[in-house]
Amino acid sequence: MGFGNDSSVKEFILLGLTQQPELQLPLFFLFLGIYVVSIVGNLGLIVLIVLNPHLHTPMYYFLFNLSFVDFCYSSVITPKMLVSFVTQNIISHAECMTQLFFFAFFVIDECYILTAMAYDRYAAICKPLLYQVTMSHQVCHFMMMGVVVMGSVGAVAHIICMLRLTFCDGNIINHYMCDIPPLLKLSCTSTYINELVVFIIVGFNVTVPILTIFISYTLILSNILSIHSAEGRSKAFSTCGSHVIAVSIFFGSLAFMYLKPSSASVDDDKISTIFYTIVGPMLNPFIYSLRNKDVHIAMRKTLKKGMFA
Repeated sequence: MGFGNDSSVKEFILLGLTQQPELQLPLFFLFLGIYVVSIVGNLGLIVLIVLNPHLHTPMYYFLFNLSFVDFCYSSVITPKMLVSFVTQNIISHAECMTQLFFFAFFVIDECYILTAMAYDRYAAICKPLLYQVTMSHQVCHFMMMGVVVMGSVGAVAHIICMLRLTFCDGNIINHYMCDIPPLLKLSCTSTYINELVVFIIVGFNVTVPILTIFISYTLILSNILSIHSAEGRSKAFSTCGSHVIAVSIFFGSLAFMYLKPSSASVDDDKISTIFYTIVGPMLNPFIYSLRNKDVHIAMRKTLKKGMFA
């Protein structure tokens, strides 16, 4: 079997989100707006965390990395998607594989950053006296190194399997990005190994984080219910609520996309992918900041400094 350079198909055509002409322009402006909001929101949160020393804690360290990952992988996907609304979207084989690599890398990274954030909340609520030791700078850096390693291993495995495929005739990808399922449908060689690798890697990178997050929140809930003060319970719930919403949106759409029957429609694939590649990165900065007093304080301080500088 040949590698990517031996493939007879040297470029692909991305069909985009829809082929209905009357929807192309409205959807272009809609997703352009979402992308701008996502970029501004995530970069804004990154700047706030960097400029405000009181946000230099494990919780915001992981939030900083989450915002960085959201910024990166929405930028890997959305600009190319916008092209398909205004003209024929042609992408070379090399560009397609590059997009797929970084997409897989950042999505897996997000899985484990959300897991690390759940563990951080567990340590803060259930082990407050040991929190400084449990979530020291060294531990946080080590956890982020683990996130990068898991993302790299998963992305490399997907790309190696994809490069072994040959694309003989079909070069039209019924999607707005180079994702694994639509690419497998175009292959004229056996995709059994690819499907097995997808099942193993996606299954592991969804199941392990979800189980870890579930166990963390089970212990957190048990601890919160033992708090006698209503104010204390409310404060504990508020620190976890944002994370639970973000986890539900991300893992729900991810599991629907990759762990569903192969007979599911392409339109369902596109819709579920939109949630964790485009909508999620836009919502996360707001989910983590709207009810967050620390972020509000940091924003006011930063704006005052800007005004009086």
